Amino acid sequence: MDPIFEPKAVFSRSKSCNSTTSNINHINLNSNNNNGGGHSHKSKLTRTFQKVINLKPSTKFSSNNGIGICVFPSQNKFECYNSNPDQKITSRGNSKQKAVLEASVAKIFASVTAIKAAYAELQMAQNPYNNGAIQAADESIVEELRTLSELKRKFLKKELDLSPQITLMLAEIQEQQSLMKTYEITIKKLESDVESKGLEIDSLLNQFNDRLAFNKSPERKLNASGPLSMFDNINKISTLNPSHFLQVLHKALRSVRSFVKLMIKEMELANWDLDAAAKAIEPGAVFVKQKQRCFAFESFVCRTVLEGFNLHDFGLGKEVKPGRTDPGKHFNEFKALKSANPKLFLARNPDSSFGKFIRTKYLNLVHAKMECSFFGNLNQRKILSANGFPDSVFFTAFAEMAKRFWLLNCLGFSMNQDISVFEVKRNCRFSEVYMENVSDESLFSGEYNGGEVDIRVSFTVVPGFKIDKTVIQSQVYLSPVITPPVSR
Repeated sequence: MDPIFEPKAVFSRSKSCNSTTSNINHINLNSNNNNGGGHSHKSKLTRTFQKVINLKPSTKFSSNNGIGICVFPSQNKFECYNSNPDQKITSRGNSKQKAVLEASVAKIFASVTAIKAAYAELQMAQNPYNNGAIQAADESIVEELRTLSELKRKFLKKELDLSPQITLMLAEIQEQQSLMKTYEITIKKLESDVESKGLEIDSLLNQFNDRLAFNKSPERKLNASGPLSMFDNINKISTLNPSHFLQVLHKALRSVRSFVKLMIKEMELANWDLDAAAKAIEPGAVFVKQKQRCFAFESFVCRTVLEGFNLHDFGLGKEVKPGRTDPGKHFNEFKALKSANPKLFLARNPDSSFGKFIRTKYLNLVHAKMECSFFGNLNQRKILSANGFPDSVFFTAFAEMAKRFWLLNCLGFSMNQDISVFEVKRNCRFSEVYMENVSDESLFSGEYNGGEVDIRVSFTVVPGFKIDKTVIQSQVYLSPVITPPVSR
């Protein structure tokens, strides 16, 4: 009997190509006879079958109803045919072209990556300047651009003769090398930044340590090279003169400005209306610039702290007649307190006249509502009422300022001369003899739109002092007053 050839296949519907593909599960070659004639016939069939299954592409037969049969070769490569011979579809003709295009794209990306790495190297060589590295990076960029230009020319003329496998491998190697180069440059840049920041930190740390050593205590900053150091070598009160008083006054006014800045900052944090607060202090004042509102607060502080300055211990101690004051005692108190930390001095002498002065002036200057809005409580007032002293930044600044005015009072009563305080009234004409303008604005009298412009005092910021026949000018805030022309 002739051998029987029975191919068995299972077919399945493909969703992607909307056709039916087949998967051959197994093929059995059964033989019912082993005779010689059958053997030669069997060998012939076997050779024919092998020729069929060893074809590189597969064969697809498609019918008009969309159902097709594909015979798959062992290499999983196939060639498809439609039932219409004019519509033959093959992948073998385009496979090499596709591989060449993929290799070309890979080469393009590798060149772009190389250009990015060379550009990063070019930037890195700018600072610090490295002429050799700049030239090398420039040559690399030019070489890659030349390669891309040549690839473009061959592509347009359809002269691409690349070996896909070798080109893909070389492109991958070039891209990885370029990425490694970019990473190395980035690492060097970060290391340079870290080193630069480290040097900057060291410099700032040295500056901080120097300033910390210099500002170890507020007294050292105020007295080491300041005007109060001139009193170290004064042992006789007869050598005191108005210039000494003026130096201490300037120190006191600087501390006033520092305290006012802190007070305004607390007001802003507490959402105060600074315009309304300034008008409450000086109702008729018109400020040329917004930043000049601080003069109203300085006026309030100076007026409150200097109240009672003409009296011994600001009128807070025992009543002493002017003729019976002891100048030597006041000067000794001045020298003992000028270099002292006010908080430490108050801790050792809570019941002293200076301690009473601090308590009284703080309670007069800082209203209970103000303190509550600043800090949310009245703890500082409670501590002061209990004969203690708060340990806050705000109170420390106030105590330092108040100490300067206390020293000014002690120095004034140490001098064998009559001292009085004067204040300029509102709308007074400006006089350079008795007044000093606190604003930087230049104001001149004259005419404006036919009216007469006159410079008047808006309010006194710092009262003036008269020491015997010497006048220390009062600091005032000026504003122009325009008198309309008289109609005839």
